Amino acid sequence: MDERVLTARILLFDMDGTLVDSTAVVERTWHRFAARHGLDGAAVIADAHGRPTAETVARHLPAGADVTAETARIVAAELADMDGIVPVLGAAELVSELPADSWAVVTSADRELVERRMAAAGLQLPRVVVSADDVRCGKPDPEGYLRAAELLGATAEEAVVFEDAAAGLLAARFSGASPVVVGGHDGPAATGLPRVEDLRSVTATRGTDEELLVRLHTR
Repeated sequence: MDERVLTARILLFDMDGTLVDSTAVVERTWHRFAARHGLDGAAVIADAHGRPTAETVARHLPAGADVTAETARIVAAELADMDGIVPVLGAAELVSELPADSWAVVTSADRELVERRMAAAGLQLPRVVVSADDVRCGKPDPEGYLRAAELLGATAEEAVVFEDAAAGLLAARFSGASPVVVGGHDGPAATGLPRVEDLRSVTATRGTDEELLVRLHTR
């Protein structure tokens, strides 16, 4: 592995697939949705990563179906299902060492789901959380990352963003932040970006002034 060092004032994290491994729940939920409507479950899951639930439902639900009711059904199922929720390797150690004013979670999940999944994974909530409830436009729109940076008293250009899915990587790029791919996503949105297998490959220490030195053991 090679070491790459980035500098930043703040670190911004997606939740699912980046801090929290919710793969089992996500796959169960969307396969059930697909089965109810005669859809390809694998295709729905691939498209759902990083997107708000309502947007995914609207993109795949057959014409004439009730998007609001189906979204509510999926949200309720996700809130009730914490079986298999675990932290991404290295997540607990990394965020526990970060100064409270230096990091945030930016996610397409709603606030209640954020709180439940972070708790189920044994991860602390940061002071700043930007959820689907806090933005008008979800990822790949950069609104969430821009808002999180502002709430931390920084700009997105001063942020390193950790993301695992195309929609989030595009949102980070559009915001002006420096994205890092967590995990195996290898689509066009990840082209040219540094990549770590999981968060065991990341350390962050305070440098001069308010800067963080972010060390990535990349592959």
